Amino acid sequence: MTDEHRDAIEQAWDGVVATARRTAADGLVVGTSGNVSARVGDIVLVTPSGVPYDRLGPADVVGVDLEGRQVLGDLAPTSELPLHLAVYRGSDAAAVVHTHAVHATAVSTLVTEVPLIHYAAAMLGGPVRTAPYALYGTRELADNMLAALRDRTGCLLRNHGTVTHGPTLDEAYDRTAQLEWMCRLWLTASSVPGHRPALLTPAQLRDVQEALKGYGQPG
Repeated sequence: MTDEHRDAIEQAWDGVVATARRTAADGLVVGTSGNVSARVGDIVLVTPSGVPYDRLGPADVVGVDLEGRQVLGDLAPTSELPLHLAVYRGSDAAAVVHTHAVHATAVSTLVTEVPLIHYAAAMLGGPVRTAPYALYGTRELADNMLAALRDRTGCLLRNHGTVTHGPTLDEAYDRTAQLEWMCRLWLTASSVPGHRPALLTPAQLRDVQEALKGYGQPG
């Protein structure tokens, strides 16, 4: 391993730990639930199983190859490793965030697709689907998730939580936060007696997707 590759892995691991701690601080996970990963070349750095995030440091790095064989560290990787690897094999994602966010998980028990309550859905590639339930850590769950993620950067896992991915840890995390906020918004609007929330049409969402292509600072 070259010094440059080693530095990239150390930097990515710091990001994985920081993002995992952020999910806990922001109330998107409880205890050691949820998990975070980042890809550096053919190595996937992933949070370990059952270890509190505030205890993780540089010496606790956990890395596997794309087949799931451990190549870095002594701690066992998260039980949701198949889920993370499925995303990396099926996309050009460089980071994956999985949480048990309360509002998003609640919505996962109610709908097969998050209603178009806000144009934030465009930031996730379109209407967010709910993957059918399967036991955590299984290939079945990973396969269900991949189907729900088709042309999307985020999905719900029924009775379980959320999965988002992106080109960076910050973008993957931001998509998780947007998804949780959107689900909370829909639940709030739906709870008003005698009223049904107005929803966007697919055409209105497509207009937002076009507008977003020019979003942000030029260059």
